[in-house]
Amino acid sequence: MPLRPAPTDRSPDAHCEFGVVVLDKPAGPTSHQVSDWVGSILGIDRTGHLGTLDPKVTGCLPVLLGTATRLTAVLTGGDKAYVALLELHDDPPTNWQSKVSTFEGPLYQRPPRKSAVARRLRIRSVHDLEILEHDGRRILLKVRCGAGTYIRKLCHDLGMILGTGGHMAALRRIESTPFDDTELVTLHDLTDGVGFWEDEDDDAAFEAVVRPAEDALAHLPWITITDNTAEAVACGAPVYAPGIVEIAPELAERDEATPVVVCATSDGSAVCIGRVVGDLDADTGEVISLDRVLV
Repeated sequence: MPLRPAPTDRSPDAHCEFGVVVLDKPAGPTSHQVSDWVGSILGIDRTGHLGTLDPKVTGCLPVLLGTATRLTAVLTGGDKAYVALLELHDDPPTNWQSKVSTFEGPLYQRPPRKSAVARRLRIRSVHDLEILEHDGRRILLKVRCGAGTYIRKLCHDLGMILGTGGHMAALRRIESTPFDDTELVTLHDLTDGVGFWEDEDDDAAFEAVVRPAEDALAHLPWITITDNTAEAVACGAPVYAPGIVEIAPELAERDEATPVVVCATSDGSAVCIGRVVGDLDADTGEVISLDRVLV
């Protein structure tokens, strides 16, 4: 017996128990508020968002449902991408473009005074900083960065290095690994999808707005395990070598000593998140320790 139906075979109720809504957060409410609203629309108690957005910020905010909230700590650290409007306080110097590019790579940031974390200096990484448009003192930027990067602080520091001063006038998140802004749904879309399901028994409308939680794990390497092993994992046992059916190709040339992996049954249903602690090609012994059991 499978511990959970395959992602393609789940009912709307099963999606609510282990699903994700890739929400287009509106400006105004907090991330916590919209996460609660998603739960209210779906009639469920447990929701959790990945990566907090300030009230005025819009865009990609994945909201995990039910048992999938166990993934919050694992997935919050994924890379992000934003479109930010930097407004300078004076006309930029003639060589300002070259100075902007110096902010690519690792940089030191201290969280803003209004942040919810301790204001200690920390290192964050800007993978790519692209100038999309420029109109006088207004510069539209695309930023790809690691989790925890403060774009408001980045805009402030850019204004300082340009010698003009500056601030972030607007911000929209366009990616939160593994999702991007081509697959977002609004709160209105979610309400409509639930309404069509309830009023017209339209599962397709529901599945268009509520996705299997496995979609939030697509960027991680996957390992297929046997059904018997999955049942043992559900009781807290680690994964032993004989229980492995197939491993992702990228694990054969891994750099990390203990990479995070998804263990799933052959029908694509995620069973746990774990770390590789042994030889995946071995015949015996423990090979994956458990971080999060999902069944």
